[in-house]
Amino acid sequence: MSSFPALPRRLHGPSVWALYLLGLLPAAWYVYQAMTGGLGFNPVKGLEHLLGIWALRFLIAALVVTPLRDLTGINWFRYRRALGLLGFYYVLFHFTVYVVLDLRLDIHAVWADIVRRPYITIGMACLILLLPLAATSNGWSIRSLGPRWNTLHKLSYIILAGAVLHFVLARKSLTLEPATYIAIAAVLLGYRIVRKPLQKWRRPKRHNQPVRQT
Repeated sequence: MSSFPALPRRLHGPSVWALYLLGLLPAAWYVYQAMTGGLGFNPVKGLEHLLGIWALRFLIAALVVTPLRDLTGINWFRYRRALGLLGFYYVLFHFTVYVVLDLRLDIHAVWADIVRRPYITIGMACLILLLPLAATSNGWSIRSLGPRWNTLHKLSYIILAGAVLHFVLARKSLTLEPATYIAIAAVLLGYRIVRKPLQKWRRPKRHNQPVRQT
């Protein structure tokens, strides 16, 4: 399998920062749209929804990096942390709009929603699970936690499943858009299950190769 052309090493750092910048542009644009009447008669709900959609997209993108490398040879692992953190930032933006602009910091209303509305319960659980992942998305944590870091970050698959369920329940109907995210999440979670057997099957069986005679 041919590898994807790599960037020069001197561009690795700048390309990651460029990803952060590009990744935050949709949030800035939607805030501008909300402030100038571009999101319709209910700009708060519109902004909340769009930020949530982008949170889901970045969470998916972060989990696409591994199968992309495994199956195509395209190695974008240097961007996985940025994609995951962008997903976390958008979840925070989504949550902030919900609490501050939608419910106007009414903590009792927030608690009532968490208790009574399953999709809010699931969304809050995903946010809580994301906190330790975001806090340990740095080199020091990777070195300090060792193998436990990988175990901790497997929560990302649970978070993705919860985020998709949150989105579907919030929409209250299974249209093409939520069905598409369900399918993507199912493929990513399914790949996680079959990844090791697939890699073992794809690995060259050196012990079966004939010994060259000299």
